[in-house]
Amino acid sequence: MIVVTGATGNVGRALVAELIEGGETVTAVARHIRTEDVPPGVRAVAADLGRPQTLAPVLEGAKALFLLVAGEDPAGILQQAAAAGVTKVVLLSSQGAGTRPEIYTHALRFEQALAESGLPFTVLRSGGLASNALAWAEPIRRHRTAAAPFADVALPFVDPDDVAAVASAVLREDGHDGATYTLTGPEPTTPRQRAATIAAVLGEPVAFVEQSREEALAQMIRFMPPAVAEGTLAVLGSPTQEERTAGTDVERLLGRPAAAFSAWAARNMTAFR
Repeated sequence: MIVVTGATGNVGRALVAELIEGGETVTAVARHIRTEDVPPGVRAVAADLGRPQTLAPVLEGAKALFLLVAGEDPAGILQQAAAAGVTKVVLLSSQGAGTRPEIYTHALRFEQALAESGLPFTVLRSGGLASNALAWAEPIRRHRTAAAPFADVALPFVDPDDVAAVASAVLREDGHDGATYTLTGPEPTTPRQRAATIAAVLGEPVAFVEQSREEALAQMIRFMPPAVAEGTLAVLGSPTQEERTAGTDVERLLGRPAAAFSAWAARNMTAFR
């Protein structure tokens, strides 16, 4: 049995579907998950990574754990996993843990706790997700506008379904113990280009509005801690060469090219109509 935390998120939902299609038994975990949130045959259990003790009944009988960076006690989470007999942990971390460890301290703490846990593990460092464009869904639906800072700075955003496919492969296959993989899309794209891609799939114009850094920060701190918002803007506005570069790990692990942003947009077009 494989336990998937964050099972109602963009990556977790796709991962549950991948594992079920592969014939695995899955327990789907999120703080407010319901049976109707998961495919038939999947056990849905509400638990909170911020309270590791709630994971004990969830992990009973599990062979593998897909873990998000969430909560403040990674060692406590991993102790629960070890006590339950889990033999593999796959952590969804952030590329920033490697490129900007002074900013992405939360993700780095989880990686370090995992390395010290004694459990077999693999780390997936994801770049920015294509699904971040869902922040434009309402303004595009209502006004056919999309706003973002740093209009012409390109980053290789990754399709969350590709992250899920990699996670599924690593959870089910041998040979990944101790590895760290960086997951990106196949090519860098700019916010202006991503808005134009959505417009092309919609078949209607979408006006792009470039925000100032200050405007973007004011918007972001409504739903994320200021330090996280500042770190995100640093990546978006002044990416390192590594952050700008499309990696090869997705293609190498899946045996096919990573999906382009246009494929994600086409698959999720109903969100913008």
